[in-house]
Amino acid sequence: MHPEPLPPPTADLAEAMIGVWRLATREDYDGSGRRVIDPVLGADPFGILCFSPTHFSAQFMKRHRDPESAATVPDAAAANNSVASNGYDAYFGSYVVDAPAGLVTVHLEGAITSGNVGLTFTREIRASADRLWIRLATNAADGIPITRTLT
Repeated sequence: MHPEPLPPPTADLAEAMIGVWRLATREDYDGSGRRVIDPVLGADPFGILCFSPTHFSAQFMKRHRDPESAATVPDAAAANNSVASNGYDAYFGSYVVDAPAGLVTVHLEGAITSGNVGLTFTREIRASADRLWIRLATNAADGIPITRTLT
């Protein structure tokens, strides 16, 4: 299985994405279409994303997080992505939207992991009245390139 295509970008993207969004799914697929489970945040993490007209915040947490599992899960650096710590990832900052291209560029002003502060990432983004999609190319903990989709 491969990630489903995103809907086309809309002219009102910058307005449509403003709000508080709960993470419904976070799925990673490799180039062959195989689903890859992130060992740091798991298959079904909790999450919340907030967008104001100029700033955002994001928090993601492994659903079944306990001290023993958090201590044994490596925190791996990933290309084009933030680094979580002990089953948790959180960051905030400013952003700019390119509505015709369906892209958002985020600049991390603060983060749970100090190495994330100051990073800038560009993501595909789409929004409707009740759904937000964010897609990025990154790599899994073992270094395999993946496509991640947050809904």
